[in-house]
Amino acid sequence: MASLPLLSMTIFLPLLGAFAIFFNWGQSGLVQAKNARWVALWTSLVTLGLTVILWYNFNADSSSFQFEDKFQWIPIMNVGYHVGIDGISLPFVLLSALLIPICILSSWSSIQERVSEYMIAFLVMETLLIGMFSALDLILFYLFFEGVLIPMFLIIGIWGGPDRVYAAFKFFLYTLLGSVLMLLAILYIYFEVGGSDIPLALTTPFDPAVQIWLWLAFFASFAVKIPMWPFHTWLPDAHVEAPTAGSVILAGILLKMGGYGFIRFSLPMFPEASAYFAPMVFTLSIIAIVYTSLVALAQTDMKKLIAYSSIAHMGFVTLGIFSVDAQGIQGAITQMVSHGLISAALFLCVGVVYDRVHSREIADYGGLVYIMPRYATVFMLFILASVGLPGTSGFIGEFLVLLGTYQVSTWAATLAASGMVLGAAYALWLYRRVVFGALIHPNLKLLTDLSWREKLIFSPLVAGVLIFGIYPIPLLRVMEAAVANVIDQYNLALDPEDGILDRNKALDMARQDDKEAI
Repeated sequence: MASLPLLSMTIFLPLLGAFAIFFNWGQSGLVQAKNARWVALWTSLVTLGLTVILWYNFNADSSSFQFEDKFQWIPIMNVGYHVGIDGISLPFVLLSALLIPICILSSWSSIQERVSEYMIAFLVMETLLIGMFSALDLILFYLFFEGVLIPMFLIIGIWGGPDRVYAAFKFFLYTLLGSVLMLLAILYIYFEVGGSDIPLALTTPFDPAVQIWLWLAFFASFAVKIPMWPFHTWLPDAHVEAPTAGSVILAGILLKMGGYGFIRFSLPMFPEASAYFAPMVFTLSIIAIVYTSLVALAQTDMKKLIAYSSIAHMGFVTLGIFSVDAQGIQGAITQMVSHGLISAALFLCVGVVYDRVHSREIADYGGLVYIMPRYATVFMLFILASVGLPGTSGFIGEFLVLLGTYQVSTWAATLAASGMVLGAAYALWLYRRVVFGALIHPNLKLLTDLSWREKLIFSPLVAGVLIFGIYPIPLLRVMEAAVANVIDQYNLALDPEDGILDRNKALDMARQDDKEAI
C-alpha cells in the first residue's frame, strides 16, 4: 500500500471516469445518459473509498506533508508536480469526495438534458478540487484553483435557472478578478524563492513591507471565494440560479477554498501582514455575521436565505483563522467541514420540494409536516445544526471559534455570539413557514414523502452532522499537529527571540484545550 501513489490515484481517478463517459458518446441518447450516470456514480464512490484509505493511513502525530508525489513537470522553470496532504488539507479532500457522489445521486432524475456533459463537469471538478487541496507547488495550486471555475461556470450557465447566464458570468468574473492579483503575487514569490515549491516558500522569510502587498494580493482572491463582506454579492445570484447539485458543491466545497488558502498561505507565509490586517478581518467578519443575518431575515426565496446564511457562517471561519489560536483555527476548520455538510443538506432539502412543486418561494409552502413527516424530521435536524444546537457539528465549530476569538478580542467574540441569535431567528422562521402551519395550498396535498434515493442521499449527511457533533475528537485529532505547526511558524516570525515552541508541549496544550472545550 505504501508503494502506491494513493494521493495521485485519488486526484486523477475522477478524470479517468470523465474520459470514459466522453468516449461513450456513440450510444443512443437514453443508453448514453444511463451509462453516464452509473460511470460517474461508481467513479466517485471509488474515489471516496480511496480518501477513506488515506484517512485510515494518515499519521495524525506528524505535522509534515504525507502521501507526497513529486517530479519535475517543467524542469527549465523549476516547476514540478508536487502533491501531498497534512491535517489541514485531509478533511477537505474527504469532504470533496463525499459530496460529489451525493451531487450525482441528487441529479439522477432532475437532470434530463446533456446528462453526459453534466456528469463530466462534476467529475472534472472533483479532480480539480482534490488537486487544489493537495497541491504543494504554487503554479500547480493556481491551475487547480482557477480550473475549478470552469466546470462550475458551465453547471450554472447550462443547467441553471432563467437568469443562469448572468449569474454564471458574475460568478466567473468576480472570482477571476481577485485571482489575477494572486497570480502576480505568486510570480513574485517564484522569482524571490527561485522556484514554486510551497514548502520552500513557507520557510522563506519575506520583507514585512513586501508582505503587506503579497497578503493583499492573496486576500483579493480568498476573500471573494469565501466570500467575505463586501465581496459577497455574486453568491446569492449563483445559488439561486444553480441547479440543486451546483448549489451543494458551491456551498459545500467552493466556499472553503478561501478559508483553506488563508490557513495554508496567509498565516505562515505572511505572518507580519496577517497580524497587521487581523483587526480589519475581524471587522469585516463581524459585519458579515450580523449584516447578512439581517438580510437573510428579509428573504422570501429559500435558496437565497440559505445563501446569505452561508456568508454569515463563513464570517465565523475568518474570525477563527485570524485569531491565530489553536482552538480558533481548529474551530474554523471544523466549522468549514460542518458547514459543508449542513449547507449541502439544506440545499438538498430545498431541492426535494422544488422538484415536486417547482417553487422556491417560502409563501408557497406550509403544513408539510402533515404529508411529509420524514422530510420534516430531516429538515429539522439540519436547521438545528445550522443554528448550532449542542450535539450537532455546527455547535462544535462555532463554540471553538468563539473560544479562540475571545482569547484575543472580547468585543469580536461578543458580537459574533449575537450573530448566532440572529441565525436562530432566520433559520427557525424558515422552518416554521415551510413545515408548520395550515396546509392551505391544494397542490401540496398530493406530495409524497422522501423516496429511497433521497433517504440514501441524506443518510451520510445526517451521520456526519451527528457523529462530529457528539464525538469530534477524530476530526480535531487529525488537524491538531498541522495547526500547531502553522501557529509555531506564525509566532516564530513575529517573535524570533523566543524561538519555536516545543512540539510536544504545543500538542499537549492543543489536546488539553480540545478536551476542555468539548
